[in-house]
Amino acid sequence: MADATAPAGQQPTRHSIQPDHSTQLAHPTFPAPDLPQPGTQPTQPTPDPTQPVQQTQPPVIETQSDRTDLPLVTVPAIYPDMLDAFRAVLPLFRDVARVRLYTDPVDGDAFVRRAEGADALIVINVHIPDDMLRTLSGHVRVLVFGGTGVASYVSLDLARQLGVRICNIRHYGNAAVAEFAIALMLELARHAGELNEQVLGGGWEGASGIELDGKTLAIVGLGGIGRHVARIANAFGMKVTAWDSGRHDAQYYADLDVTPVADMRALFAGADVISLHMPLSDDTRGMVTADHLAAIRPGTLFVNTARAEIIAPGALVDRLAKGDVPAGLDVFYHEPLPLGSPLRTMRNVILAPHVGWRTDGSNRNLTKQCAQAVISYFQGGDYNVVVDGAATTADK
Repeated sequence: MADATAPAGQQPTRHSIQPDHSTQLAHPTFPAPDLPQPGTQPTQPTPDPTQPVQQTQPPVIETQSDRTDLPLVTVPAIYPDMLDAFRAVLPLFRDVARVRLYTDPVDGDAFVRRAEGADALIVINVHIPDDMLRTLSGHVRVLVFGGTGVASYVSLDLARQLGVRICNIRHYGNAAVAEFAIALMLELARHAGELNEQVLGGGWEGASGIELDGKTLAIVGLGGIGRHVARIANAFGMKVTAWDSGRHDAQYYADLDVTPVADMRALFAGADVISLHMPLSDDTRGMVTADHLAAIRPGTLFVNTARAEIIAPGALVDRLAKGDVPAGLDVFYHEPLPLGSPLRTMRNVILAPHVGWRTDGSNRNLTKQCAQAVISYFQGGDYNVVVDGAATTADK
């Protein structure tokens, strides 16, 4: 539905949307971000000669480096705020494996170089394309991904063919992701971050928002994260509905005070807020179609902190381009989000760099499970196995 208040030929913004179902968003209009043109790189700041020059070679932490009889576990890249959590689990590897921990994020060729000679890799938010996986499979026996939806980071079929075990991390960030989904809903509804920018820029006009209390939240995927979102939403006074893949019985929904809806299109049509929480798999890839998105009413808030790939390619961009659905997105088909992505210029969309999982608590849970998965492999176990390319260290 077009915004009747927008000038002819001009796309309505998130701040001028006139929903057609019981709410009205009235927001200040902020200038569009000054983005680099596609194909260009952002201007780099001039170095300050009074400040010490940072080391070009990042620090590397190694344990038991003299124990060449032990297999080598390499963590080629982490976010700096994860360092303390990784340090805390290093003692778990004593007499099991050497550890080489790099303390900054890299990918591509630098990632491969750092992985040289490793028997096991712990991978944090790095995509492993097929050619890289083939290269790594010459020496790597197990890849442990610091996340749940590994299918968006590596080809599971190819890993199986190459004999590389793939492990993931489970339920480590249920609270973190759920809280971030709620945070995106609140930003879309009340605009705290934008209002901060308004005041810092000298403004004081404020903005009217909408209350979540009494609104209908539709959750797609009522697993660990979806359950947590439902509990928070219920505490807010929201009416919670949900679609899932049929794995839960009526009592499960009743215990969560959630109304099941069997048809996803009907779920979307009846919602004031939609939040996606399905894991990515062959069964869920592209499960949310353009037809489902067409059922969303103007003014409905849309949040995705799951995986971009559960939505059919191009369908979400096409729906959001109409400008009448405010959206908060933490996941994308291509990460980092390309500079030329149309999402960057949509004023009805809030973008986050896939950080819903990153909290102090989830970092601790993640690193502990990563360590357990690697140690389990070297001891002949099967902790958090997604693809069992090689059952034991003796197989390769």
